Amino acid sequence: MELNAPGFRPLYRQVQELFRQRIADGTWRPGQALPAEPRLAAELNVSQGTVRKALDELAAQSILVRHQGRGTFVAEHTEETAMFRFFRLAADDGSRLLPTSRVLSCAVERAAPRAQDRLGLGQGDAVVAIRRLRLLADRPAIYEFIAAPAELFPGLAELGDDLPNTLYDLYQRRWGVTIGRAVERLKAVPAPLAEAEALGAGPGDPLLEIDRVAQDLEGRAVEWRVSHCRCDTLHYESVLE
Repeated sequence: MELNAPGFRPLYRQVQELFRQRIADGTWRPGQALPAEPRLAAELNVSQGTVRKALDELAAQSILVRHQGRGTFVAEHTEETAMFRFFRLAADDGSRLLPTSRVLSCAVERAAPRAQDRLGLGQGDAVVAIRRLRLLADRPAIYEFIAAPAELFPGLAELGDDLPNTLYDLYQRRWGVTIGRAVERLKAVPAPLAEAEALGAGPGDPLLEIDRVAQDLEGRAVEWRVSHCRCDTLHYESVLE
């Protein structure tokens, strides 16, 4: 990436994009310490303040982690951090519970039209399709369908029942795909019969549908997830600042 490229973008934004690219292409690995700010500034021929502003924004996006006295590190997805960042359901009393998962099926399938649209795939492209039940305090709470491009995650379907509870850390560790952001759409839907039975709900009972597309650091759609959630004792919690 060339800094000061045509078109107006603040210099720190250009530096930020360069750093994102280094993480995306594996130049900087999860958990790795970044070079010191003066060294980065000298390498890019920019001020240390420009580098610091770029690093601060990436830290605010949870792409980097700052440790006082130790330096700046590429963030690692762990079960706990992924849940804290991407799991927004809470009990009505405000408590946050970490879900467990029960895999119902995991197989390579031809992408349905909706999956093609959400993931930007072509006709005939394959996805790894995962269906699982997620439990909170041992009670079925979420019926989840996940589609991920099979070409991007070779071998994912073979994990089957051994799929971990959280997938984002697996994507990062095994395939070098870091989830940078997710776009969600929410609406109420009636419970389909099979899902109602799995969740212990009545057919047609209202469920909260969370339609999420997860993107990697380059903005590429790498996972489509539809979660149907019981909402009799749960709510979706989002903090706006």
